Amino acid sequence: MATNYASINRNTPYGSGDPYYSESTGYITPHQPQKKNVSNWIKFGIPVAVLLIVGAVLGGVFGSRASNNASAASGSAAAATSAIQVKNSVGLFATGTDSLYMLPLYPATTNTAAFTTPTFLSTSDANLGWPQDPYQPSNPSPTTVRPDRPRLIAPSYKWEALPNLIRNDPYLSFWNGSIFSNASQYMALPPVAYVMDSGNGILDPAREVKQRVKAFSYVYRMTNDTKWVDRTWTELMNAAGNLTGGWGPDNSTKWNPVHFLDTAELTVAYAIAYDWLYDQWTADQKESIRFTMIEYGLNNGIIAYNDANDPLYYGWWRNNTPGNWNCVCNNGLTIGALAILGDDTSGLAEQLLSMTIPNALENCALAPSSDGTWSETSDYWYFGTTGHAEMSSSLLSATGSTFNLLDVNPGFRLTSLFHIYGTGPGSLFNYGDTGPNKYTATANSLLFYGEQYNLATYQLFQRDQVDAADPWSMFWYNPAVSGAFWDGLALDHLFDNSTDQWVSMRSSWTDENALYVAMKAGTLQGHQTHNDLDCGDFVVDALGARWFGELGDGNYVAEGYFSSDAQNSDRWLYYRKRTEGQNTVLVGEVNQNVLAAPTITFDSSGTAQGSSTVFDVPSGSTAYLTADLTSAYFNVTSFLRGVHLINSRQQVLIQDEINAQASVMWRAHTNATILLSNNNQTAMLTIGTNTMQVDLLSPAGAQFTTMVAERLPGDPPTPAGWPDQPNPGVTVLVISLPAGQYTMEVLMTPQWPGVSSTSYVQPSTVPINQWSLTSHP
Repeated sequence: MATNYASINRNTPYGSGDPYYSESTGYITPHQPQKKNVSNWIKFGIPVAVLLIVGAVLGGVFGSRASNNASAASGSAAAATSAIQVKNSVGLFATGTDSLYMLPLYPATTNTAAFTTPTFLSTSDANLGWPQDPYQPSNPSPTTVRPDRPRLIAPSYKWEALPNLIRNDPYLSFWNGSIFSNASQYMALPPVAYVMDSGNGILDPAREVKQRVKAFSYVYRMTNDTKWVDRTWTELMNAAGNLTGGWGPDNSTKWNPVHFLDTAELTVAYAIAYDWLYDQWTADQKESIRFTMIEYGLNNGIIAYNDANDPLYYGWWRNNTPGNWNCVCNNGLTIGALAILGDDTSGLAEQLLSMTIPNALENCALAPSSDGTWSETSDYWYFGTTGHAEMSSSLLSATGSTFNLLDVNPGFRLTSLFHIYGTGPGSLFNYGDTGPNKYTATANSLLFYGEQYNLATYQLFQRDQVDAADPWSMFWYNPAVSGAFWDGLALDHLFDNSTDQWVSMRSSWTDENALYVAMKAGTLQGHQTHNDLDCGDFVVDALGARWFGELGDGNYVAEGYFSSDAQNSDRWLYYRKRTEGQNTVLVGEVNQNVLAAPTITFDSSGTAQGSSTVFDVPSGSTAYLTADLTSAYFNVTSFLRGVHLINSRQQVLIQDEINAQASVMWRAHTNATILLSNNNQTAMLTIGTNTMQVDLLSPAGAQFTTMVAERLPGDPPTPAGWPDQPNPGVTVLVISLPAGQYTMEVLMTPQWPGVSSTSYVQPSTVPINQWSLTSHP
């Protein structure tokens, strides 16, 4: 059952609950951007809006760990030497970062030595790979930990090997420099201020403390310069309220346990400081850190796990919550308990570990659907997978086992695909509650999952991303990884779990100007109240811009925003959550039916990119998705929607076949300027210097119009005092028809440089139930 945030914890200052941030301005292409520039690799900080997702078939497509049997052993040393030479000659595969979407830019080149099938080389060469962990317990237990420190994420044997690996791996070297740069900039700042956000609690300050502690602790261990220990101590004393001016309430609620994410993230910060700097702390300092972590963190975890003694519902996330809250909260308590295990004699750590691991197995570990999709939408994939990866990694390094956190749900093996395929050249397929300003959120869980699941593609994809430079990455990354993530990676992927049902299709993995189309169907309940009423929703990228996109999340503290996902929920009163706020069809100017149960059909030519970053789409390469959306509508007898890539992935056809007993309105949101012509049957969209032609092929006599992106005059009002957020610079391209039976065909043609107008096609009408890989040119 989906969590009803508004029905719990009504005494907290957050009202509607679960606020990561109070609002978003949407995330489609900024209005009238300048021509894209290439920026140098960005070194400072992770606090940027990170936007991404995934899919393809496991096995050969993703590569594997190179054979380490006897027949391969003789060649392993030579392969390692060759791999090091290639690394040093090529360096970072990406040559820069797109300044608008913060995605990697790849050179147009073919490098058969470096751009090869993804794999992990089998090697014992200390210049190329990690040594084996000497701690190999025969019968792991959550309360039996390795004898040496650190025990969390980065054991001492990895610290010892790291300097040599940095010298021989361009990615580790680059990340190391970035972390040092970040730490130096953090050093110059005052300690993190206590800021209680009405919608966010103290989550941003908590994550900033965590980010700083990670950086300071890392740099100390790499330099042995105690100024970093001293600066960490200042940060810890500040968040404990021990510096002038204090930090929050002077009681056990200092870390805001009513919004337990805050408590969990601060607990992780203290745990890392305690463990990574263990040998530098005096006995009194250790006692002080333990006291603070227990008083404001772990003791509140005990309350959260005691239904009879939790009047403010600290632990609501424990029950039937397979999502990011459970992952983040259990992670904080688990890492905190592991850090002090053996030093704290109260039994608190043992008690918490006996609860957090089983609970995470029943909730957090079940968050991804069977196809890997994170049902809370992509924002929460970041938070949830980070918590899950941190918890799993800490348990593995401290105890020698993840206790099935990686295995109980096969969907976790696939969830990196959700991220990879959800990332287009114009950012994420950002449906539902997705927006910018996810402070410190990264996709570096891909590095951990790539190693643990033996899937090199995950690591190769993530290492070029702007958020990769992080202390966790230094230990989750396997420098023996080899190849290019795109080599052999299918251009298309279907995510077919009935809760989500979405498709990702593109023309290239390495061309920032590539065509990218994603469309979804799926149910409208079961997303922990983070979805929109959006069956049939789509996005389109081409020529380095997002032409049709999403408005993203709304105001998290608005009245009723998280009330429920029932048909009469106040959530569905807000434009960004209503059907009219999506790129789909609106019938009778009313919302879709929350009981929708769409069915889909998908096919693809199976085209995969080769090793070169320069990819010429072969003739006949195509893919399509069709969806029966009848159940998503009232006053509809039948409704099929289809999206088909045509003309070797140069054009996009969106076709709707509908029989409706109320008015029909085709809607798509864009930041482009729109010029209508040809009796309003052609819309020329312009972003910067690029254009896309959109043609209305049928029905005869229908015309395009444009509307502002705001609620319709006949919509029911939003709750008093909570107006819709504005959507500046956004225009809705519209086709309006009276009740009736129609086939609507909309052809989208990016005006590709160097392609003549005669190279584009106008397809004949083919009924959706007759679509095939050869039904269109």
